[in-house]
Amino acid sequence: MLTSLPMKFLLFLCTLLILGVSVQSQNVKILEKSTSLPIAGAVIYNASKVRSTMSDIDGVANLSQFSSDDILFVEHLLYQIGSFKTSDMVDAIIYLKPKIEGLDEVVLSASKFQQSKRDIPQKIINITAKSIAFSNPQTSADLLESSGNVFIQKSQMGGGSPMIRGLSTNRLLITVDGVRMNNAIFRGGNLQNVISIDPFTIHNTEVTLGAGSVVYGSDALGGVMSFYTQTPQLSYSDSLYFRGNAVARYATANKEKTGHLDLNFGLEQWAFFTSISYTDFNDLRMGSHGPLDYIRPEYIRTLDGIDQLVVNDNPLLQVPTAYDQINLLQKVRYEPKEDWTFDLGLYYTTTSDYSRYDRLIRYKGNQLRSAEWNYGPQQWFMGNVQVTKLSSNSNLYDKIQATMAYQNFQESRMDRDFNKPKRNIREEAVDAISANLDLEKQLGARTELFYGLEYIYNEVTSSGTEEDINTGTTNGTVSRYPNGSDWQSVALYSSLKFKPNPKFVFQTGIRYNHVVLNADFTENNKYLNLPYSNTNINTGAFTGTAGVNWNPNQTITLKFNASSAFRAPNIDDIGKVFDSEPGAVVVPNDDLKPEYAYGLELGLKLNFENCVILDMATYYTYLDNTLVRRDFTLNGNSEIMYDDEMSTVQAIQNAAESRIFGFEVGLMVNFTEALKLKSDYNIIGGREEDDFGNSTSLRHAAPQFGATHVIWQKNKWQLDAFANYNSELSNNQLAPSEKEKGYMYALDEHGNPYAPSWYTLNFRTQYQFNQAVSLTASLENITDQRYKTYSSGIAAPGRNLILSLKYTL
Repeated sequence: MLTSLPMKFLLFLCTLLILGVSVQSQNVKILEKSTSLPIAGAVIYNASKVRSTMSDIDGVANLSQFSSDDILFVEHLLYQIGSFKTSDMVDAIIYLKPKIEGLDEVVLSASKFQQSKRDIPQKIINITAKSIAFSNPQTSADLLESSGNVFIQKSQMGGGSPMIRGLSTNRLLITVDGVRMNNAIFRGGNLQNVISIDPFTIHNTEVTLGAGSVVYGSDALGGVMSFYTQTPQLSYSDSLYFRGNAVARYATANKEKTGHLDLNFGLEQWAFFTSISYTDFNDLRMGSHGPLDYIRPEYIRTLDGIDQLVVNDNPLLQVPTAYDQINLLQKVRYEPKEDWTFDLGLYYTTTSDYSRYDRLIRYKGNQLRSAEWNYGPQQWFMGNVQVTKLSSNSNLYDKIQATMAYQNFQESRMDRDFNKPKRNIREEAVDAISANLDLEKQLGARTELFYGLEYIYNEVTSSGTEEDINTGTTNGTVSRYPNGSDWQSVALYSSLKFKPNPKFVFQTGIRYNHVVLNADFTENNKYLNLPYSNTNINTGAFTGTAGVNWNPNQTITLKFNASSAFRAPNIDDIGKVFDSEPGAVVVPNDDLKPEYAYGLELGLKLNFENCVILDMATYYTYLDNTLVRRDFTLNGNSEIMYDDEMSTVQAIQNAAESRIFGFEVGLMVNFTEALKLKSDYNIIGGREEDDFGNSTSLRHAAPQFGATHVIWQKNKWQLDAFANYNSELSNNQLAPSEKEKGYMYALDEHGNPYAPSWYTLNFRTQYQFNQAVSLTASLENITDQRYKTYSSGIAAPGRNLILSLKYTL
C-alpha cells in the first residue's frame, strides 16, 4: 500500500503535465515587436467574427475555441492588425507593430466613457504607463511636465503646481479615477496636491487642454488632468493569476532613494491590486553654471533653542529642502457577471514636514527673515466605490456608472521669524463627499448621448495657534479659514455626439451647476472684528460647449471648439486669512461672484503618410469677473496688525478681466521604424485689466517653452536624447505680483527681477534584459545649468544621474 502511493502520485503528476502541455498548446502570446513586452487586451477573432478571445495582462490568449483551418485576426487600438492561420499561431509568439500615432487611442476624460481620440474636438494629451516608466518621474508633477504641454512651478522640492494655457491652481481640475480632487480650499496661489498621486500606480494620464466644465463643473477653466490608476486583473478561470512589480531608484541631485512594490492577485470573479511606494529625498543640489542670485550662501539653524546664521559649505545645496513620502493603494474588483463590475479603491499618501524653501530665502534688511517656514505633513485619503452596469435592452442607457467617494485632506503651516520665540501654527482639514451618476446611450447608428448628475459636499475645519518655543505655552490666534464652513455643489449635464459619416464628428453639451457656500466667522472675529459674522453664496451657472472634428482625407484633420466655463468662489476665496507677502495680509471678502471663461480653439493636424506629422492649435480665452488679490480695507483701515507686523490689507475680489491667447505646435518625424524625432513648443500670452483700465501681464502665463526628443527604439533598447528649453521674461513682462518677489528671481543689469532663459541637454535609456528585468538610466541637465522654472522659488536640479531597476514577478 505504501509503495503504491508514490506510483499514484507519479501518475497524477504525469496527467497534470499532459494536461498542461495540452492547455499550453492552445495558447498564443501577443508581444510588441519593438520591445517584446506583452500586449493585454488584444482581440483575436475569426473571419466571420463568430468566435473571439482576448489576451490577458501577460499577453496570453487561449485558442481552443477556433478550428485549425480558421484565419484569425489580431486587433488592438494601439497596434497594426495582424492576420494568421490557427495552425501557425499555436504555441507561437505573435508580434504586433505599434501604430505611428495615437489617433485611435481611447480616452475617458472627455465624457467619462470610452471615446476614440479622433472624435474629440479638443486637444488631449495621453501619457501611458509605458512612457511614465521610461521618463521615470520623481513625482506626478514631473510626470505632467514630461508631456511637453504642461508647465510646472515649484516653491519647494515637495511641490509642483501645473500651469496650462495661462491658467493654474484652482482654475485647473485634477481627477483621480473619475473623482475630482479639487476641494473648497484649493487656492489661487501655487498648489502641491498633485504630488499626492503616486506615478508608479498610474495606468494612464489624460490632460485635456482647455475648458472641461460641461463634464466636470466648477474649476475646469483651463484644463483637466485625469489620472487613472491600475485596474486589478482577474484570471477569468479557476486558477489564481498573480503578477508583481518591484522597483528601486536612486538619483544623485537630491540623493533620492525610492522603493516600490505592487502585487496583483486575480481569481475568476475577484481581483486585488496592492501598491506601496516610499521615497526619501535629501537637500537638492542646483547647477553650477547660471545666475549667482540663486545660490544659497547661508541659512539658519536652531540649536538648543537658539537661532544661528550658518555659512553654507556648499552654496549650490538648497538647505533645507529634504523630505520623504509614502503612498499606499488598495484596489478590489468584483465581476459577478459580464455586464456588472464593482470597483473599490483606497488611497493614502502622506509626506513628512517639509520646508517652503521660497519663504526661507527672503531677507529683512541684511539678515534672513524666517528661522523656520514649514508645511506639516500633506495627507490625503480617498475611498471610492464605482459600480458599472451594461445593458442592451434599456431605453435609458447602454452603460451606467455610479461613483461614490469620500476624501480627507490635511495640511498645516508653521512659521517663526529669526530670533523670535513665537511660532505660528495653522492647521486645516477638508472632508469631501461626492456622488456621480453617469450614463451613456446610443440613440442611433450616428448619435450617442452622455448625461449625468453630480453632488459634492465639502466641510472645512481650521485652527490657529501661537506657540512660545521657549516656554511651550500656546494661545489661540486667527485661523487661516473660517472653522466649520461648508461648500456644496449639485449639477446636471448632457453631451451629444453626432457622427454622420466617418470623416465628420459634431459634439455639443450643456451643464447646469448650482453652488451653495456657508462661512461662519464667529471664531475669527475674536481677532479680526469683521463687520459680519457669517456669509454665504447661493449661485448657479449654465455652461456649454460645441465642437467639430473633420477628417476630409488621410492627411488633414481640422478641429474647432467653442466653450464656456465657470468657477464658483470657494472657502479659500471668500474666507482666507494669510500673509500673502512681507507686510501684507489677505482678509475675508463676502462680496464675491463666480468668474466665467469663454474660449475658442482651432486645431490643424497634417499627416504626411505617417512620416511627418504636424499638430498645431491656437486658442483664445476671455475670463470675466476674474478673482484676483487687490488692496482692500477692513473697517475703514487699509493696514492692520497681523502676526506682530503692521500689514497692508488685501482681499480676493472680482476686480479684473483677463485675455489669454496662445499657439501650440507639435512635430513628429518618423525617419525609420526605429528612429524618430518629436518636438513640442508652446507660446502663451495674456493680459489682465482691472476696473480702472490698468493692464498688466498675466501671472500664470508661462514663458515660451518646449522640448525636442530624438528617440531610437529597437528590440530591447530604447534611447532618448532630448533638450528642454524656456525663453526669457524681462522685468517688463512680469506680473506685478511677481515683481514683488525679487528674492526668487535673478536681477537684470538695472537690479530688477526677471526670469532668464534656460535650456538643458539630457539623455535617457532603457534596456529590457528579459520579460522580468529592465534598467532605466537618465542623465539630466548634462551641462549642469543653474536655472529656475518661471515663478519658482527653488532652483531646478543640477546634473542628475537617475538609475531605476524594475523586476516583474
